[in-house]
Amino acid sequence: MQASRFTDAQKAFVIRQGEEGTPVAQVCRKAGISQATFFNWKKKCAGLLPSEMRRLRELEDENSRLKRIVADLTLDREMLQYVVKRRL
Repeated sequence: MQASRFTDAQKAFVIRQGEEGTPVAQVCRKAGISQATFFNWKKKCAGLLPSEMRRLRELEDENSRLKRIVADLTLDREMLQYVVKRRL
C-alpha cells in the first residue's frame, strides 16, 4: 500500500475545516485532494485526534497481520487433514 503524503495532523486539519462550514470543494482544492478522498478520510477519521488516528492505523496493521497468520494456519490445517485422510 502506498504511504500517504499527508500526516495525521494534516488530515485532521482538513476534516476540521470541512466540519466548520468551509465548502468541501474549497477545502479539497486548497489541500490538493479529491472530494472522494476527503469523504473517505471523514468517514474513517472524523472526530479523532492525530494520536488516535495513528493508533487506529497501528491496530489496522496488526489486525491484517493477524488475519494473514490465521489464513496461513487454516491452510496448513486443511492440508494436514487432507494428507491424513489420503493415508487412511
